[in-house]
Amino acid sequence: MAKLKITVLERTFNPEIAAEYGSDGFKAGRGFGPCPNFEDGQVFVLDGLGKPERFCSWAWADVHGALRTVAFGGEHAFMKTRQSAIVCCTDGMKPVVFKIERVDSSEGAGRDIPED
Repeated sequence: MAKLKITVLERTFNPEIAAEYGSDGFKAGRGFGPCPNFEDGQVFVLDGLGKPERFCSWAWADVHGALRTVAFGGEHAFMKTRQSAIVCCTDGMKPVVFKIERVDSSEGAGRDIPED
């Protein structure tokens, strides 16, 4: 199986939504702001499909489907670069955007798609 790379592209935060819907404990704790479990630019390199240590279990569940697709050679028609994906966790208050890509795969992987 090809090696996979997960890059944290951006940790976002929706303060208006968090202020309106977040619990008092959420707003008072470390959760009020961008996700504290990741850093922008953080990289995880995988030799298989196992969850990396300290990778958020909720985010892992959200990205795992796209990760499997890329790992087994699938391609996403909406992506400029073949065998990659842009996905995010489903935390509506502080979602994290990830890039998934194959880094050790067969010829043609990671190639750019010509624009029409």
